Amino acid sequence: MMQRFVTAAMAAASAAALLAGCGSGETGGGADGPYRVLMTAGLSTQGALAGNAATSVLSVRASVAQVNRAGGVAGRKVELTVVDDEGNPTTALTKIRQAIAAQRPDAVVNAGPSTVAAATLPVLKQYKILSFNIAPTEDSANPAVNPLNFDMTGNPEDYIRGFIPHLKEKGYRSAGIVHGSTATGVTFAEQMEPALKAAGITVVGNQEYDSAALDMTPQLQALQSKNPDVLVMDGYGAPVGHLLKGVEKLGWNVPIVANNSVSATGLISTPPPTGVLGTPQVRNLVTQVYRSTVHDPADRAVNEVVAAMAALGKIESTLIMATNYDVLPLIAAAAAKVGHAGDPQALAKALEDPQVQASAKVVIIRRYNFRPDSHGPNLAADDLAFVAPSPLKNGQFQ
Repeated sequence: MMQRFVTAAMAAASAAALLAGCGSGETGGGADGPYRVLMTAGLSTQGALAGNAATSVLSVRASVAQVNRAGGVAGRKVELTVVDDEGNPTTALTKIRQAIAAQRPDAVVNAGPSTVAAATLPVLKQYKILSFNIAPTEDSANPAVNPLNFDMTGNPEDYIRGFIPHLKEKGYRSAGIVHGSTATGVTFAEQMEPALKAAGITVVGNQEYDSAALDMTPQLQALQSKNPDVLVMDGYGAPVGHLLKGVEKLGWNVPIVANNSVSATGLISTPPPTGVLGTPQVRNLVTQVYRSTVHDPADRAVNEVVAAMAALGKIESTLIMATNYDVLPLIAAAAAKVGHAGDPQALAKALEDPQVQASAKVVIIRRYNFRPDSHGPNLAADDLAFVAPSPLKNGQFQ
């Protein structure tokens, strides 16, 4: 551990010395050199995190190839470097500092989780590096805190915006909420409850479970006793299995509407013995997804991206993890407006322009709506859909 901190400190010192002679707007590749993108991803992690990281990396590799075929970023060829951060914030921070010291990147992209973003965003801000984040934190989309960062996935407010029309369409008049103790789960529940009430849906209970627990039966039982029309669920990874098992154990025949964290959990799209697809546990379950995550034979743009990713390697998780594909088209559109790609502040300002957003050839999400007061995607309700669990093929529900 001490060696890791010594290494990080040495890298930071080297970076400071290197950058002392650089102007604040100067970037790694120079006006005529390559546009350098550094991506950190937990490629050596295990289970779902490894699959998610691999899928995110595939999406960026496919995007780089496409943007370079179209002429690059303001005429500069995109050069991608991927480093394994082990899903560890300290490792990610060290790798970024080392990269800055050796050859300052023009942009940095991460593959999550949010702890990595929380650790690295202050350094990227310090060195004025454009960044794109797939795992939002409390302030990652706040331009007052992180002016050069843009979140590539929605926040709870975005997802709730998609929940309400679905719940209203189904005619649900009351709901129970069950959510994890993670920051994302807590925020989701805190924002979901008033949104439901504002929509005229009674909230009979809002139960939090310890994300490290193996049994959520007490929380589920408390909600079951109130007999809601629908159970609104948050969870990711192993807790999803414990929740579904708890519902089955209680014999509770209730519709379950779950957030995108549940849809990103491979358990629900995998048959036994490793998953629960096709079992009674998912009989009443629907999960929220991006529309691109549901296979549509008529969606040529998405299908071309899927084919490009599959040609590079196995797509191990859902296309929810592929929003980083859209990073390079967004940068290219911003650079086209600015006239060059050497000023990260100018590029960030351009990304807030609705005309730039409309011109960007993004695919996984149909439109990013960055604003001067919010660098989140600010999704529209129709960017999202609800689907029953099904097998995944190339990252899409069938």
